Amino acid sequence: MGSLYRSEEMCKAQVFLQSEAAYACVAELGELGLVQFRDLNPDVNAFQRKFVNEVRRCDEMERKLRFLEKEILRADIRILDTGENPEAPAPREMIDLESCFEKLENEIQEINTNQEALKRNYLELTELKHILEKAQQFFEEIDYHHDFQIRDVDKDEESHTMLGEEGLRPGQAMSFGFVAGVIQRERIPAFEQMLWRVCRGNVFLRLAEIDTALEDPSTGDEMQKSVFIIFFQGDQLKTRVKKICEGFRATLYPCPESQGERKEMALGVNTRIEDLQAVLSQTDEHRQRVLSSAANNLRVWFIKVRKLKAIYHTLNLFNLDVTQKCLIAECWCPVSDLEQIQIALRRGTERSGSSVSSILNRMETIEPPPTYNRTNKFTEVFQEIVDAFGIANYREVNPAPFTIITFPFLFAVMFGDAGHGLIMTLFALWLILREKQLANTLAKNEMVGPLYSGRYIIFLMGLFSIYSGILYNDCFSKSINIFGSSWKVGSMINKTDLSQPGSFILNPADSFAGSPYPIGVDPIWQVSNNKLNVLNSLKMKLSVTLGISQMVFGVILSYVNYRFFRQRMDVYLVFIPQLIFIMFIFGYLILMIFLKWFLFDDTNSSEAPSLIITLINMFMFTPPLHQLYTGQLVIQHFLVVIAVFCVPFLLFGKPTYRYLVHTGKLGKAVNYRDVRMLKPGGSDELRGIVDQDELGEGDLEASVEYPEDRSTEGHSNEEEFDLFEEMIHQSIETIEYCLSLISHTASYLRLWALSLAHAELSDVLWGMILADTAFTINGFFGGIMIFITFSVWACLTVFILLMMEGLSAFLHTLRLHWVEFQSKFYSGGGYIFAPFSFATILDIRDELHHD
Repeated sequence: MGSLYRSEEMCKAQVFLQSEAAYACVAELGELGLVQFRDLNPDVNAFQRKFVNEVRRCDEMERKLRFLEKEILRADIRILDTGENPEAPAPREMIDLESCFEKLENEIQEINTNQEALKRNYLELTELKHILEKAQQFFEEIDYHHDFQIRDVDKDEESHTMLGEEGLRPGQAMSFGFVAGVIQRERIPAFEQMLWRVCRGNVFLRLAEIDTALEDPSTGDEMQKSVFIIFFQGDQLKTRVKKICEGFRATLYPCPESQGERKEMALGVNTRIEDLQAVLSQTDEHRQRVLSSAANNLRVWFIKVRKLKAIYHTLNLFNLDVTQKCLIAECWCPVSDLEQIQIALRRGTERSGSSVSSILNRMETIEPPPTYNRTNKFTEVFQEIVDAFGIANYREVNPAPFTIITFPFLFAVMFGDAGHGLIMTLFALWLILREKQLANTLAKNEMVGPLYSGRYIIFLMGLFSIYSGILYNDCFSKSINIFGSSWKVGSMINKTDLSQPGSFILNPADSFAGSPYPIGVDPIWQVSNNKLNVLNSLKMKLSVTLGISQMVFGVILSYVNYRFFRQRMDVYLVFIPQLIFIMFIFGYLILMIFLKWFLFDDTNSSEAPSLIITLINMFMFTPPLHQLYTGQLVIQHFLVVIAVFCVPFLLFGKPTYRYLVHTGKLGKAVNYRDVRMLKPGGSDELRGIVDQDELGEGDLEASVEYPEDRSTEGHSNEEEFDLFEEMIHQSIETIEYCLSLISHTASYLRLWALSLAHAELSDVLWGMILADTAFTINGFFGGIMIFITFSVWACLTVFILLMMEGLSAFLHTLRLHWVEFQSKFYSGGGYIFAPFSFATILDIRDELHHD
């Protein structure tokens, strides 16, 4: 919890690596994942760095692996994933990997080329086979039908004979020239039209569809083709016909004129087709064997190549010593993990066989370190919610541990239904219990992946919703009478009234039994006509109480930040006035809410004052109509005066103090701000982030050890002070804080509004679909209607109340945390700690691959 509550203490370090040990040391650090390297060559072009050739070789290997992966997936072969995570290969293994990948690529490409050529020959023979069959059928029809007509290609689809009115005689058919071929079916209409126009109706076309789809050798797509025979007379028409066929990508094949030659050719074609089928089958089996063998190792190869590439890319960030024997790196790392990092460096040095050990030195710096919060699979989703608003400043209070409780609780206040919460809890529990099985399927789905990632927060939201549903006594819009009602039914209320919701009004003076319901809301309010009035008043006051309490807690957390960073004057000039302002106005409002609950009952409820009117009168210095306690007017005047006085104190206090410090009237002027300094050696404790306006000369020198060069990374020795700019900045912060307290308090009323909307919508679904439809029909048809309407009600409940209403409540809860709560103490101006980690690199690549 310590690391989650406040980010890990970080230090900047310098690493000296021997050239022969650099690769192995970086590989060990990549497996550890606790070091964030800095680029020491920002002005050097990527193509001019030392290890650019190795990176290019890794890119080429990755390209070859992607080619193999594409071929494996196209062959519908499953890629084996054993979960193995091999270590980064040694540099000398790169040659072996390159040789293996090149051999596989060449072999697959050769197989693909041969297979494509064989498939093309097979396609041509298949088309020739169909041409011979269709031509044989055509000429047989001519022999047996003297009045046979050939289809013309004119626009009107008219039928013309080859020899006018007399038709085509058997002995005259072969006196005409003809060509035969195949064409894609969708091109036939345009093909016919072009033949008609170019040849002016002097050719005759016969078409026949090929029943089976043919495979394109290049793409593998199926093609629908038709056989055609074109008759013409003369060489001129022959030339035109061939050019038209070429333009429409029709394939022409030789077709003998005599029947015997056609049969003989058909026998030869069938024989060659059978031989090609055998060769294609053997080729495909060989290709499958090669790809299956590659599929068993493909994932391991990908991991090795990506680790190789990541290591060389990281080495390009280092500086090369002038002796060319040492690489120098700078990095950020957690102070608590320095020992593990040292062990990893020693292990890398031993693996490389180097005799000189690597050196890790901590550096003094004024740069702001990155923010690193350790998380696990439970706390990760809550940290991501906070980080989505902004990364915490270094060692700033992290809202994530508080969000673990407040987020599902505020969600449940708006989603208070025990039945809906139970469904949500069971769904999240299923995701949690089967998280390992779903990690490779559901987690990588773009639509439902967020549900898997947020399984723990959904589980907590469901549990809190069950709790709030019990308090509201609301389960699928119905109340449950477990302990018996605490109200007594008077003579004015009969059983008929109880069976009809909203038919009577509950009056505590007449019907209350004297002992409250043991937990939550009494179930009799479900059938009362004044149910909404009572529950709305209760929920509205609870919403205001919860909202102000959370905002006060946020202001208190700002004090924790000031205290930790030793910003003592911010405690006096910012925190205390802010706390007084919110407590004297809005804290007093909560006090009046509880006083009203305790001081008024059914006997004097008519005398209870309106809290809004009381608050307005408080600012108008008007005496209250009904006093809640003795001396109320004096106390309210005192609270308003002190709260109003805090506004100029907030407005002018801090700028004035900064001006006095800058002019030297409160001690020696300091020319820099926000000096961040880690104590070198000895203790691992943060020395503090010292502001120029908080410590005197002696305190400052005792707390901060000055680095030799205070101008590092853009920090200058001289920093200008502009009083006007400070005043503008502080004015904005003061106005924003004071006015936002009013708007933020009103914003928490969404807890009441969404709770009301959810309950009413659930009640409407129950009444319109079940109560007013299915439950009004008796007998056999009533049972059928209940089954049908219950299915409709269940679907609408899941899609509208659980999914849509749940998402709405989630977004509103998100806003309450980001704006109303975190704005009181959380800056969110830091940057995330992004260590060099093989696990992170491989996860990102896998996500990109699946996308």
